[in-house]
Amino acid sequence: MKDSFFQDVHEVAKLVPKGRVTSYGAIAKYLGTGKSARMVGWAMNQAHTDPTIPAHRVVNRLGLLSGKMHFNPPESMAQRLQAEGVRVLDDQVVNFDIHFWNPMKELS
Repeated sequence: MKDSFFQDVHEVAKLVPKGRVTSYGAIAKYLGTGKSARMVGWAMNQAHTDPTIPAHRVVNRLGLLSGKMHFNPPESMAQRLQAEGVRVLDDQVVNFDIHFWNPMKELS
């Protein structure tokens, strides 16, 4: 079951458009497992080896780049977001509410 959950997480992450971000919790809620944001995080930790998964677009509920340590180098998470027009300051998405992509709304 873990593998299929991780695959589901990765499929949702692939849908996040350039210039937008979502959160671990938003993906968990969309998948019907609202209390499993941490599991989404674990799934995203494995996503960095697949260049088709835009892992840099998944942040925590406050817009913090909490997964940056899984990027090489860690600064590349912010750099990728900034290249897409998402401003990052002190490892946090500026205007998070404007850039937030909610799969519950966008994919319904």
